[in-house]
Amino acid sequence: MAYVRQELSAPAIAIMGYAEMLMDDAVQAGRGQLADDLKRILDASRNLHRLILSLLEPATVRQTDDGADLASSRRTLRHDLRTPINAIKGYGEMLREDAADEGADTLVADLDKLLREATLLLDRIDGLVTFSESDVAPLDETGPTEASASERVVESLLRAVRPVTEKEADRAAIQPSRILVVDDNASNRDLLSRRLQRQGHTVLQAEDGSVALAIVEKEALDLVLLDLMMPGISGYDVLTQLKRDPRSRDIPVIMISALTELDAIVRCIEAGADDYLAKPFDPTLLRARVGSSLEKKHLRDREREMVEALRVEKERSEQLLLNILPRKIVARLNGGETVIADHLLNVTILFSDLVGFTRLSSRLSATELVRLMNQLFSEFDRLALGLGVEKIKTIGDAYMLVGGLPEPRADHADAVADMALSMVGVVKRMNRELTTPLQMRIGIHSGNVVAGVIGTHKFAYDIWGDAVNIASRMESHSLPNRIQVSAATHRHLHERFRFEPHGSVDVKGKGPMETYFLLGRADGTIP
Repeated sequence: MAYVRQELSAPAIAIMGYAEMLMDDAVQAGRGQLADDLKRILDASRNLHRLILSLLEPATVRQTDDGADLASSRRTLRHDLRTPINAIKGYGEMLREDAADEGADTLVADLDKLLREATLLLDRIDGLVTFSESDVAPLDETGPTEASASERVVESLLRAVRPVTEKEADRAAIQPSRILVVDDNASNRDLLSRRLQRQGHTVLQAEDGSVALAIVEKEALDLVLLDLMMPGISGYDVLTQLKRDPRSRDIPVIMISALTELDAIVRCIEAGADDYLAKPFDPTLLRARVGSSLEKKHLRDREREMVEALRVEKERSEQLLLNILPRKIVARLNGGETVIADHLLNVTILFSDLVGFTRLSSRLSATELVRLMNQLFSEFDRLALGLGVEKIKTIGDAYMLVGGLPEPRADHADAVADMALSMVGVVKRMNRELTTPLQMRIGIHSGNVVAGVIGTHKFAYDIWGDAVNIASRMESHSLPNRIQVSAATHRHLHERFRFEPHGSVDVKGKGPMETYFLLGRADGTIP
C-alpha cells in the first residue's frame, strides 16, 4: 500500500506544484480569469491528494478487503479518484488552448507538464484496479510484466523498511552521551529523561530557557532536546542563541513540540535545528532521531580531532622543513614550485673549520665528541638566527653560512662580519671549560652565487659559484683563531670595521689575492 500511495501521490503533488506556480504568476500579472481557473485546478488537485491518502490508508483498505463486494469497492475507488482528475484535465486543456492562441509559449509548456502528470495519474489509477483484480501477475515469454516488476519493487521496499525490533535497536544504539532535556512540563521532562537513560545516556534537565542556557554554558553536551513553546525565553529563542555562540553552535538540537505547522518547523530548521519531533512522539522514532543526531555529532567531533591532528602534523612538518630550508624557500615549495634556482648578486659567504679536529676526535669518546660539536654548532645556529644570516650546511667540523640570501640585504657583509667575530667569541668562551682548547679558522668573501634546492631525498638548499670557492680558499689559507677576508669583502667593511693587512695569498685557480684579517668593529663594540 505504501508503494501504491507513493505512485499515485507523486503526480498529484506535481500537479499541485505546477498549479501553485502558475497561479502566483497569473496573480502578479493581473490576469484574474486565468488565476480563477488555476485556483479550480489547484483545489481539485488538493482534493485529489487528500482522497489518495484517505482511500488508500491501510485501515481503510483492510476494511474493504474484508467486505463482500471487493470488485465494486475498487471500481468506486477509481470513480472517486477520476472525478477531480477530470476537472483538472478539463480546465487545464481549456487554459492551454487559450494560451496557445495568445502565443504564451512558456505557459503552454507548463500546462503541458501539468496535463502529462494528470494523464500519468489516470493511467496509474486504471492500472491499480487492473493489477488488484489479478492475484498473481503473469509471465510471458519475453519476461516479467509491468505488474510483476511493481511487485518486485514493493518486496524490495518492504525488506528495506521492515519494523525495527528491540534487539536491533539495542544493537544499533549510539555510544552513551550527555543530553540536555529542556521542557517546562515536568512530566514531559521525566518521560524523556527516563527513556534516554534506558539507552545508557546521561541526562540533564532544564525547566525553562534561561536554565538551559546556563547549563550549556557550564556543561559539555552532545545533544539538546528543546521544547518549542515555553514561558519566558521560548525554545526558538534558545535555539537562535545557541547557534549564534561559537562555543555551542556545533551542539545538535532536536526541537520537540505539539505544533505541527509547517512554518514552525521551517523556521526552526532555518535557525539551525538538526531535527523536529512532534508530540506525542513515538519511542522508536525518538530513539532513531536521537541516535542519528548523536552519530553525526560524534562523527563531527572525530573529524575535528583529525583536522586538529593534521594541523599539528602540518606545523611539525613545516617546522622540520624550516630547520632544513629558509622560510622563503619553504613558502615557494608549498606554492607549487618544483625547481628552485636563483642567481643572487652581492652576497657574503663564510666558511669556518676547526684546527686539529682529527687529533681532537681521536682523544674524545663518541658521546663527548658529539656533545661538544652539538654545543658549538647550536651556539652558531643561535647567532645566525639573531643576525639574520642563513646557515647553509655543516660538513664534519666545517660550518658554512651566507649573508644576503634568500632575501637580499644591503648590509650582508656587516652581518657576516659580526657573525664571524661572535663565533670567535664563542670558541674562546668554551675554551675556558675544555681541557683541550679549540682553534678555528674563518674565511669570508663577497660576490655573486647561484642558489637552489637539490635532490628529492634528503634535499638541501645550497649555493654554487666562483665566490663560494674563493671563500673556501680564504678559510683554508687563514690562521688559527683568525678571520681572513678577501679584498672584495674589505671594500664593503673597511669604513666600519678594523683590519690588519695579511698581504698577498696565492689562491689555487685564482693566483695572488690581497687579503686582510678582521679584528673587530671600528667603534670598539662587541657584536
